[in-house]
Amino acid sequence: MNRQVKIEVFSANGLSFTCRTCGLEQQGELIIFLHGFPESSIIWEKLMQTMAEKGYRCLAPNQRGYSDGARPEGIGNYTNRALASDIVALADTVGNAEKFHLVGHDWGAAIGWTVVTLYPERIVSWSALSVPHSAAYKWALSNDKVQREKSQYIFTFMEPEVPESLLGANDCERLRKLWEGFDQNFIEDYLKIFRQKEARTATINWYRAAFKTSENGDSPAIPNWDVHTPTLFIWGSNDLAIAKAGVELSHTYMKGDYKFIELDAGHWLMQFNDEICIKEIAEYIEKHKE
Repeated sequence: MNRQVKIEVFSANGLSFTCRTCGLEQQGELIIFLHGFPESSIIWEKLMQTMAEKGYRCLAPNQRGYSDGARPEGIGNYTNRALASDIVALADTVGNAEKFHLVGHDWGAAIGWTVVTLYPERIVSWSALSVPHSAAYKWALSNDKVQREKSQYIFTFMEPEVPESLLGANDCERLRKLWEGFDQNFIEDYLKIFRQKEARTATINWYRAAFKTSENGDSPAIPNWDVHTPTLFIWGSNDLAIAKAGVELSHTYMKGDYKFIELDAGHWLMQFNDEICIKEIAEYIEKHKE
């Protein structure tokens, strides 16, 4: 089986997405991998190689705002609904994927929960890392002191221009501190994106769209539906951004096959805990292979 990770560009929703692929020419089921902030699709390379060796077709996009050709202006272009529609459109673009497996970390997990909610008929299995069901997270943000403390940075992200300047200063010094201990190739890949002011604005617009834009007919609220899709959820008990309250509440929304794994780990699971995550995700997808 093919272990080569390629960089390819695919068009979807009128945008051009730079994607990592592995085994896409094979005949197996499709898996789409969604990175978080401030990351890129490079975090999935080892897992993609593992799954491609098993015959799966693997696609990991640099998502809207992260790809040079997928950076529309305006906060309204970065709603969860718009971001989720990109994922389904990409599945349609690569073909032979009426249904697919989905894996996401951090913001990629938040978008994944939206995909599972809005397009449940398209998803075979769902593996979420770090971030719980969106309704559970929103409840914790409003009601749990620990979660509010962990989310204070979001208020800075609501300001115009301020976070772009802070994150870009001194060649992305603040981001480099956040990435301390990461593989250097990860950091270099991230810097290709975050050295661009336009990219910083677009990626921060995910936060602005989620926390500032009002619900309207063009972008109605995402329903807080129960999840019947087979779901794996992995969370680190020392997560810098996600507290336990939302994680525990998230369990109550799971109505199908569900596996929860709590690790003695932090937020960056694919950077520092990749072996256990790869093992668990691979086993879960194999269990739910169509």
